[in-house]
Amino acid sequence: MTNKEIAKQFQYLGEIMELHEENPFKIKSYLNAYLTIRKLPEPITEMAPGDLEKIKGIGSSTSASIQELLQTGAMQALKKYEEKTPPGVREMLHIPGFGPKKIRDIWKVLGVETIGELRYACNENRLVELKGFGEKTQEDLRQKLEYYQKSKGKSLFADLDVKANDLLEQISKALPEAQVSLVGGMRRRSNVVERMEFLVASETGVEPIFEQGFLTKMGEQADIFTAKTTDELPVTVYACAPQEFGSKLFRYSAGEGFLSAFLEKNKEVDFKGLATEEAVFEKAGMPYLLPELREEAWTLGKSFGKLLEPEDIRGVVHAHSTWSDGLFSIRQMAEHARSLGYSYLGITDHSKAAFYANGLKEDQVLAQWQEVDELNRELAPFRIFKGIESDILHDGSLDYSDEMLAGFDFIIASIHSNLRMEEEKATQRLLGAIENRHTTILGHPTGRLLLSRPGYPIDHQKIIDACAANGVAIELNANPYRLDLDWTWIPYALNKNVKISVNPDAHSTGGMKDIKYGVYSARKGGLTAEQCLTCLEVAGFEGFISMKK
Repeated sequence: MTNKEIAKQFQYLGEIMELHEENPFKIKSYLNAYLTIRKLPEPITEMAPGDLEKIKGIGSSTSASIQELLQTGAMQALKKYEEKTPPGVREMLHIPGFGPKKIRDIWKVLGVETIGELRYACNENRLVELKGFGEKTQEDLRQKLEYYQKSKGKSLFADLDVKANDLLEQISKALPEAQVSLVGGMRRRSNVVERMEFLVASETGVEPIFEQGFLTKMGEQADIFTAKTTDELPVTVYACAPQEFGSKLFRYSAGEGFLSAFLEKNKEVDFKGLATEEAVFEKAGMPYLLPELREEAWTLGKSFGKLLEPEDIRGVVHAHSTWSDGLFSIRQMAEHARSLGYSYLGITDHSKAAFYANGLKEDQVLAQWQEVDELNRELAPFRIFKGIESDILHDGSLDYSDEMLAGFDFIIASIHSNLRMEEEKATQRLLGAIENRHTTILGHPTGRLLLSRPGYPIDHQKIIDACAANGVAIELNANPYRLDLDWTWIPYALNKNVKISVNPDAHSTGGMKDIKYGVYSARKGGLTAEQCLTCLEVAGFEGFISMKK
């Protein structure tokens, strides 16, 4: 199990206990364990129990529960509560933004026990008379339910990345003479995918794959096999003859929009029986496009420069430390970034309005600056830039006074509260922050959490135009849950000469690895190193941020 999977078990335990109104201190301890475990950079499975229980926020009791989970695949404490909670009510706990207290009221007062019954209750206006509800709350819940059901059965690319490549290796070993490749959304590195898909070209068929035990065949139709992994993840295997590998690889790797437009443009061309993908593009008279660029029709016939690579990133910008809600000190974050080959670190703890994340008050900011100065003298030529993730307040102003803001090397302006504004107000709020002379980078512009909540509605063109006019870069937040700015807006931003900053939003040393997922998403929008802010060396980055001074 990954740290995130383990952490989610403790979040679930805390919430299901709250649903049953259990001891609030125990509930808090489990939720604290969730927050701690998900940020740990080292896999728990590789840690000794004695070391684990020494970590603040875990302790001996939680450590014992973790060991039980790892050894048996379950926790008895959790099973006890699951047994007395209807399955549909348990599922409600997985709806983001819908807490245990409200679920309890709906369950106990209205007798609603399934998601379907809950949607019906919303449509029948049955929730408005419950304490703590009302028309706005009911409508908000209805929208959350709709988004939840649309997202169900989907996974983040990052969650399947390692598993898919492990499966690719296992399939290749089971059929050593075959040509094997990832296809579908995994090969295009889509932000969200529905399944892992593989193409296998073999003279002898694909049955040996299912004889190995790592995949269970669920169905078969022509040369398409549906299956599931040992941990119930959906898989599709496409079989073909070696001589048509290129034709099938192209077909099964293309997004629907891209493929439809490609075939429409080449109605008279027969693409069957081609051994390579390059031959497909050559026959169409088009430049070859990497899989990431085969999502939508806009890339057809276009030539792209060398797309951004993870190794092109020179600095870790947007990182949190123990000064706010990070797990590691600035020194530890800097030394880890340096060990990974980066040239600089932009430390951006939360500003004072983010009290829930231990946002820094003015005196703490001054003390942090002093620490950064001392570390820069010691760690040179590695450089730490004094940044802040300043909350964009309700009216579009930035947290802190102008005088305090002027003291930072750079500022990422982000929204973390009041996420339910209508498009016009949300856009005006962001415009206010962009037009602030201190703003260097606009952080995660829509505030979305993939598969958890949609972003707040904004007029992307107005936002990008304003960034262009004010010399503000836009963050592509590399956290796999965010990947915000969405890659579909990168072409427009590049057309307006707006720099894209691929930032990990790292709350631990391990969070820096997310940079690659930001790069993967950026490539889908055609981003090159020349157009990426964090590909600049120290002097270049310093030059960019100094323009805002």
